[in-house]
Amino acid sequence: MIGNPLLGVLFHWLGGLASASFYVPFRGVKRWNWEIYWLTGGIFSWVIAPWFFASVQTNDLMGVMAQVPSSVIGWCVFFGILWGFGGLTYGLTMRYLGLSLGMAVVLGLCTVFGTLIPPIVDGTFVTEIAGTLHGQIVLLGLAITVLGIVVVAMAGARKDEALSSEQKAAAVAEFDFNKGIAVAIFSGIMSSCFAFGLAAGQQVNELSRAAGTGPLWVGLPTLCIVMFGGLVTNALWCAWLIVKNRSAGQWFGARDASGQRPALLPNILLCALAGTAWYFQFFFYTMGESQMGRFGFSSWTLHMASIIIFGTCWGFAFREWKDAAPAVRRMVCSGIALLILATLIIGYGNKLAA
Repeated sequence: MIGNPLLGVLFHWLGGLASASFYVPFRGVKRWNWEIYWLTGGIFSWVIAPWFFASVQTNDLMGVMAQVPSSVIGWCVFFGILWGFGGLTYGLTMRYLGLSLGMAVVLGLCTVFGTLIPPIVDGTFVTEIAGTLHGQIVLLGLAITVLGIVVVAMAGARKDEALSSEQKAAAVAEFDFNKGIAVAIFSGIMSSCFAFGLAAGQQVNELSRAAGTGPLWVGLPTLCIVMFGGLVTNALWCAWLIVKNRSAGQWFGARDASGQRPALLPNILLCALAGTAWYFQFFFYTMGESQMGRFGFSSWTLHMASIIIFGTCWGFAFREWKDAAPAVRRMVCSGIALLILATLIIGYGNKLAA
């Protein structure tokens, strides 16, 4: 049974806002290395928030987890580990390309892989999607999404071509286009594995539903498993960097090279805010997916499009586009308009399938 696709679109937009905003609190962290604040925020993203909200919003969480077959857990964790590589390099992409351009490149690839691969693999793409009018409308929305992403990415590339090295550094302190694009491509492909992890956890959703959990929340236990895989990848990488850079002392207020100590409580609170916001993108994602019925695969497209919409808005807020030519700014606004149109078309296609 399909729920309310338009409500699902709203939930996906809330998830996109959370995802696009998560990196903003990290900008306020002072005198901590990247690996310190990334892992601190990640503990909230991958452990604290998933288990807290799943325990509050679902019935018999531990009983449900005890019934999950080990093979299902294994696949969810495996795809979570691969997604962890995407999340890990996603943060690096923001450092090298900025919020707007970085998100456009990463999420463009993530959209295509994460949306189309699951229905192709489970055999429903031809019969239930490509072969029906409402399915074709959803695919039209996907095509417009990809077009919107391309337009935003082209606008970002033109903006960066016109800037001097000093202007790029002023907008994005560690700007490096070549390095950023390479990292973004890898991140986009790996990040799409989260959609595969959720697809592998459908049996967990059914067990949660059977335990009496409401339809909006049945996906939360699956998040606990998939995000554990992300924890493994990120924790290992950050641990290696901590050893290499000898930065563990920063957690305890060790002085930096200038002899100043970090403000521990503000840093921890900012990391907690960033990490929780990162989790909330998937919290709302599962809520949105629950409303999309048999076209749940389109949820990934809606999620990616909304992240780019709000990520680009943050890019404007942080004046990453202030030196761009008017034509370039009009181009990026056109890309955003295409993404908004695409989300409405996808929601309409899902509504027709009701």
